[in-house]
Amino acid sequence: MSMRLEIEDLVVSVEGKKILQGLNLQVRPGELHALMGRNGSGKSTLAYCLMGHPRYKVESGRILLDGEEIQELSPEERSKRGLFLGFQHPVEIPGVTVANFLRASLRSLRPEIPPKDLRAMMKREAGHLQVPDSFFTRFVNEGFSGGEKKRLETLQLRLIQPKLAVLDETDSGLDIDALRTISESIAELRDQDKSFLLITHYQRILNYLKPDRVHVLYNGKILRSGGMELAEELEKKGYDEVIERGQAA
Repeated sequence: MSMRLEIEDLVVSVEGKKILQGLNLQVRPGELHALMGRNGSGKSTLAYCLMGHPRYKVESGRILLDGEEIQELSPEERSKRGLFLGFQHPVEIPGVTVANFLRASLRSLRPEIPPKDLRAMMKREAGHLQVPDSFFTRFVNEGFSGGEKKRLETLQLRLIQPKLAVLDETDSGLDIDALRTISESIAELRDQDKSFLLITHYQRILNYLKPDRVHVLYNGKILRSGGMELAEELEKKGYDEVIERGQAA
């Protein structure tokens, strides 16, 4: 089961400064949308706001999941409704092993899973991502490479099976092989009719995931939308020319 995301005239401020300035976006069930834009355009602000980070204040507008407004819900409540956020810079959690972290995440959402089945799930999904057993005894993200952090995040995504995943620069810090492995893993979930909002700077991950829509964010609003050809245009011409054309339209 996937989820419909609707964002209507969203204005969001951070420490009194408006970052999103009337953003509108709709991701229908089963779709994958890519959100692109220069640094400072508001991409990560949108991601954190969707998940309910208290630093990001909704000044006006609405966020709806399957028709339900979620602005007043806590991050935990949003998660239980099927929303997942993949962080641009996953944090370290010293003293907490990967195994315990994943068990706690799953039990909070699916407490009915027996411990034996949970262990089997973790091992099976780790195999899909070429993650060794030793990975589970390490502390979360402590001393991890960029690729290891993203593999852990994708492993969590596969285990939790959210209805809507917001992925903030999942492709950052990945070499070619890791990018292919993680992209293929996300594509498998997409085939199961999940919805995705993927934030990225580059076309390369989109070559694997084939988004339904591509959006360019500029000054806190979506300036242009299109298909894969828009990402290809950005790759060839850069943001300046694409933004200039969007402003002239």
